[in-house]
Amino acid sequence: MEQFTEEHSKLLLSKEWLVKNNDSTPYLFKCYFSTVDLSCVIMITDTKTVYQEVLNSKQFARRWRACNPDTAVEFAREDDEEEWRLLNFELLSKAHTLGGITELSFDCVESNYADLAIELECEAFKWRWETCLQGGRFSADMISKHLVLPLISLNHLAFSSTVSESSATDLEKAVDKLGRTARRSVDTHVKNAMAKPRLATALRRITAMFHFIPDLPPILVNVDKPELEAQVVQTKPREPSPLSSPVPFKRRSPPLPATPPAPSKITNPAPQIPATADVDSATESESEREAPPAVAKGKGRALSSAASPSAKLEPQSPGPRLPSTPPIPSKPLSRAKAPSSDSDSSPARPVKKVKPPLSSSDDDSEAERKRRLAKATSGAGGVKRGTRQPIKRGGKRF
Repeated sequence: MEQFTEEHSKLLLSKEWLVKNNDSTPYLFKCYFSTVDLSCVIMITDTKTVYQEVLNSKQFARRWRACNPDTAVEFAREDDEEEWRLLNFELLSKAHTLGGITELSFDCVESNYADLAIELECEAFKWRWETCLQGGRFSADMISKHLVLPLISLNHLAFSSTVSESSATDLEKAVDKLGRTARRSVDTHVKNAMAKPRLATALRRITAMFHFIPDLPPILVNVDKPELEAQVVQTKPREPSPLSSPVPFKRRSPPLPATPPAPSKITNPAPQIPATADVDSATESESEREAPPAVAKGKGRALSSAASPSAKLEPQSPGPRLPSTPPIPSKPLSRAKAPSSDSDSSPARPVKKVKPPLSSSDDDSEAERKRRLAKATSGAGGVKRGTRQPIKRGGKRF
């Protein structure tokens, strides 16, 4: 429910008061229906307090479906839904007139959400208002603006024209008779007085005049009773738009599986390790696969450069990783043994990598280097690993 504002109060100034009784209590209410946005407003009072409710289009549709579940229809198209709301909205607007309100039953019911809930029912439909109580200051302002001041002005008009011609005795008799009738049943008296079209429309016009309404409503002597019959909305089939026309579906052929790349051919098979390999070569296999020794004898350097071109021209392909055997500790004799001559050795400098053990004779060292180079080029020793860290030994370090 939306909030009742001053704009809603201004919209009700040009509407007539409708009267209904319940449990010897007269209820006066005004209603406003807007066909522009399908919103409706009601203000109801028992001459002491004021209640109000404001509904928009969506709330109206939900309330109508809740009150009339047998005739509630769900529409797939928005145009059908709008047409259905407009027809029921106009039907409810006709029922809240001087001629249509007489055809409706009026009852106050219990509600968990409203301060005052009233039900209006006829053969065509049922409707329910769930109004909220306004504060005392708001109620007094609404009653004064919409009821008390217009009644005072209208009574002045009535007494100044017809009643003024009668004598005092006749006027006293008429006032006493009216008072005795009114005090026996106040609700019936208020209903009979306010339900007359002449009085209701005259009160409506003078209220609008008080508040400077530009289009003054007319004063009616007789009113017609509208036909309160619910109309059925004929659903229309949905027409396909040209933008959403179906497009023939083309089935795509499944993508061909990608052919795996051909394995690279190994030009040089791994040479077999000669049977004369000693135990020392097994311990040096992992370190020698990474790179040739950085520091060697002069003859060994010449031999390695002579044997390296064949290894550089062909790319190395990593072979399958084989389980490596635990290394056997090398003999410490090769480390303690000094080089054969000072002319063949390179100038001494600090080393970062572990020097491969050298054999006692040049022939043995040449055979070992050849075997190491053959293993490094073939890649039979396993997957290539990163550079090993130097082992800290005695001597100077940088």
